[in-house]
Amino acid sequence: MIKSKSLDFCLLIPCYDNLDGLLFSLRSVTYYPDRFMVLIVDDGSAIPVTSASIRLGVKINFPLFILRNEVNQGITAALNSGLQWIEENEIASYVARLDCGDLCTPDRFYKQMDFMHSHPEVGLLGSWCVFEDRIKSFRYQYTTPTRDSEIKRALHFRNVFIHPTVIFETALLKKVGHYPTNFIRAEDYALFYKLIKITHSHILDEFLVICEINNKGISSKNRQDQLASRGRIVMEYGTSPLLKIVGILRLYALRLLPKRLVLPLRKLAR
Repeated sequence: MIKSKSLDFCLLIPCYDNLDGLLFSLRSVTYYPDRFMVLIVDDGSAIPVTSASIRLGVKINFPLFILRNEVNQGITAALNSGLQWIEENEIASYVARLDCGDLCTPDRFYKQMDFMHSHPEVGLLGSWCVFEDRIKSFRYQYTTPTRDSEIKRALHFRNVFIHPTVIFETALLKKVGHYPTNFIRAEDYALFYKLIKITHSHILDEFLVICEINNKGISSKNRQDQLASRGRIVMEYGTSPLLKIVGILRLYALRLLPKRLVLPLRKLAR
């Protein structure tokens, strides 16, 4: 039995019909075995994710728990189910994120937790990352501002926190709630905006996660919905009237840009 708040973090991973990607990601997770756990939310996979199926595919030496939704409810509902479980069980000081198919560097969690322990005023932490299309052998580095004041400004223009890189303080959920459900495809952006209003944030200037570019993923198939949601988020949570206008104009331009040009331009702009 895990004692209340005895762990540094709980790693939250949603999964839907992607056991291979889940195993791929779990193989990259390293930290002190008795200081963290992994929570998997199986969001109605046709073949349920089980501890047995995971242990057949990867050797793990850390606690693991699986929540199962019998019917697919979508990423936001799956993440919120995970957050509710973490809060109810009071097992970890921080929540970390990772998605199926993404990889952590061996030192990711050591560096992030060292930073959090050394900077208790910071409640939300991310890192730089590498985006990679393993089929097309395409990759680019994603860099962002790192300091709190720069992050608050930059969020008007883009989501500088790449979701699978973040770790945030569990106690903050009592103040901001869970992932908002009214911003389609951009629930993470909305949550991060809410968090930076009540805590300091930081981004480590190191590439600690390799994020899979998946053209079949939610963001690629529903890009227009996501950009529209991002615009509404900037309008609701942005703090500078001028930056809000500039940010919304930028998002409008992105909506007009053909999808085939998005990744090449991101690579050039890194």
